[in-house]
Amino acid sequence: MAGPRTTLILSIPFMIIGFLLSRAPFKMIAVPPSHPWADGPMKLITTPQYQTKKTDIFTAGATHMALLHNSILRGYNSIYQQAPHLLDQDKADFIAYALVWYKFVKSHHDDEEQTLFTKVEELLQDKTVFEETHKEHESFLAGLASFEEYLTSLKSPAEFSSERLLEIMNSFQQPFENHFHSEIATIAKLSDHANAPKEGTAENAAASATFKAWGKSTVTKAGVTDVVPFFLLNLDRTVEDGMWANWPPMPALIRWGLINIAGAIRSGLWKFTSCDSAGQPKELWAFQALELKKLREERQKGEL
Repeated sequence: MAGPRTTLILSIPFMIIGFLLSRAPFKMIAVPPSHPWADGPMKLITTPQYQTKKTDIFTAGATHMALLHNSILRGYNSIYQQAPHLLDQDKADFIAYALVWYKFVKSHHDDEEQTLFTKVEELLQDKTVFEETHKEHESFLAGLASFEEYLTSLKSPAEFSSERLLEIMNSFQQPFENHFHSEIATIAKLSDHANAPKEGTAENAAASATFKAWGKSTVTKAGVTDVVPFFLLNLDRTVEDGMWANWPPMPALIRWGLINIAGAIRSGLWKFTSCDSAGQPKELWAFQALELKKLREERQKGEL
């Protein structure tokens, strides 16, 4: 029979899991949007596969990139829409949420430049296919750096200024949005490249495997307990007639764990996301918090 010490040791993992589950995103109360949502000010991207119904590797690759880009764009929009409406008690978590967005974008940019673009250029034997894309990257990096510099320079959350943050975001919004849309078109057009591998060939299968491997690693390598939950909780699984409800493909239990176990570690951040743990669009928290505050104040007045 186990002694008290053994029982305590064996119970610790269950206590940790119980604590994490109490903070998991699936426990958060979400309501449908009734205020401005994360589909603006940056316009979201229609996927090439939904538009064209083509299934070649570059249309598929561009589509998966568009879905990832849309998560980033919803992240930007969720920050932009909520910044002016924050309650003081939410500012610390909001700043941390915005910095996860920065980390996501910076890691995504670096991984494209260092890995994906090089592999595609080698596949097509053409070093020019991403010339414009490289220039587009340079067009918003200074503004992105200012975004991170401002948020990390704050001595306390009380110093946060939504006016200053939006000023910085507006400074790179246009080139950022242009690039995130343009890159999708650039990748999709590679299906017409003279050296694009033909469907059914070994080269095509190898190229497809390259895209899939990069797609699987690019988000997880950025951060399992912050970037991955950010990514998944800004994926709208209802878009394009529910065509991407099960994207990215993974066992349901793994998806649930990445959202609710990994996500529980920094649980305070995910109230600001655009979607709930089931991938349904939800009211942005800053608006919901203001409504709850108003209801509390009205209730208190009624009790006087």
